Amino acid sequence: MIREGALVLADGSVFEGELIGADRPVATGEVVFNTVLSGYQEVITDPSYAGQIITFTTPHIGNYGTNTADFESRGVFCRGVVVRELARRHSNHRAESSLDAMLVQHDVPGIAGIDTRRLTRVLRDTGAMPGAFGSASEADLAAAASAEPGTAGVDLVGQVTIAEGYTVDAVDPANRTRIVAIDYGMKRNIAVNLSRFGAVDVVPASTSAAEILARQPDGVFLSNGPGDPEMVSIEAILGLVGNVPVFGICLGHQLLGRAIGAGTVKLPFGHHGGNHPVRNIATGKVEITSQNHNFAVDPDSLGSTATMTHVNLNDGVCEGLAVNGELAFSVQHHPEANPGPHDSYYLFDEFAEMMRRAGSDAKGGR
Repeated sequence: MIREGALVLADGSVFEGELIGADRPVATGEVVFNTVLSGYQEVITDPSYAGQIITFTTPHIGNYGTNTADFESRGVFCRGVVVRELARRHSNHRAESSLDAMLVQHDVPGIAGIDTRRLTRVLRDTGAMPGAFGSASEADLAAAASAEPGTAGVDLVGQVTIAEGYTVDAVDPANRTRIVAIDYGMKRNIAVNLSRFGAVDVVPASTSAAEILARQPDGVFLSNGPGDPEMVSIEAILGLVGNVPVFGICLGHQLLGRAIGAGTVKLPFGHHGGNHPVRNIATGKVEITSQNHNFAVDPDSLGSTATMTHVNLNDGVCEGLAVNGELAFSVQHHPEANPGPHDSYYLFDEFAEMMRRAGSDAKGGR
């Protein structure tokens, strides 16, 4: 049975469509668009989308179904999904259910039949903005969109971080390297990548520097996560830089920037997709990257404390930094790229080399 509905943005734009997923009269959130061609399940289950409604610019979504193996978190934290056309049937040997069934199971509403080209153009021109969709009247949806606060000034990390820590064993049992990963909303595939270099202790975002250092880690990883970096404590990071090698991505990059005194800004419509060109400033090499963020480090605020290492070629956004004189660096994009290209995979190897070098220096000093 067709469930008619509409999407209304805070600026009054109205889009009519057909409701999918969980049955909800009104769903609200900050509406953003993502340009990936595939990997919709990984995008939807990325905790970094907490508080947001995801619009897929690719017109045909759901054609290969979903499965439990490709979940990037313990659940789904986005507020909703917007698509042009939902596949009527899925076909893939790995599929366990349809996208629509997955949305229903995890209580996530969606809307299909939307002119996503028009919607994307609106967001490109005016920026990501609050919106509401569902079966309620247009007036009720407009009121809900106006009342939605968006993601600026909201602590979303507290909604997605784990309550208790856990460990991912090293791929090589003989590897004694130990990495602590602070979970600000970490994708599961990141821990899998890190486990190539040692055992990974994943800890909640509230874990102190003293608690982390007491584990005697060889390195600390600052994960991705949702929302405004100014709403997240940097106290632990202040106690880690200079005491242990540190590598951050996405929100972790922004938090490392804040910890060394840099500022952050909210981008007009953010970077969400698997095709963003980034230049490595040192090598000049251009990498195609996977990204998902609405905030960024202000490069003009780095001063002499850090050096910008990567730049987004679309808009000049700071895509990476290295703390001068310390074993600490970070990037805005996702080197694990799930989904997306693996051009930036080498950053994990650079972190491993940094940990090895720190360990050699420590032994040499004894």
